[in-house]
Amino acid sequence: MLEHSKAFSGFSVDDIPKAKQFYGETLGLRVTEEHGMLTLHSPDDRNTLIYPKPNHEPATFTILNFPVPDIESAMDDLIARGVTFEHYEGLDPKGINRQGGPLIAWFKDPAGNILSVLQED
Repeated sequence: MLEHSKAFSGFSVDDIPKAKQFYGETLGLRVTEEHGMLTLHSPDDRNTLIYPKPNHEPATFTILNFPVPDIESAMDDLIARGVTFEHYEGLDPKGINRQGGPLIAWFKDPAGNILSVLQED
């Protein structure tokens, strides 16, 4: 029954206007708003729903990964836009994990949800 359904992901935030500004203006993503919720539109039509939740608690895992051709350039651009990268133990001084797997760096949205940029293969 669901094999033909176009499933999509979603996550909560505590402030829709703040999320719209962050995802739309800071990150430069196409965002639409309808019925008090946001839709992030990705180039591959895998849209993501962002919905308000009064008792929102930030996810403790990465909710969105953004593959990029050059992680250093992407990070520089995001830093210039006001994004602060996390500095977990074992990361390089810029905040990049270089200890196996793809090069990856994490940052948070205004609601505290964890996002990442990662180097494409």
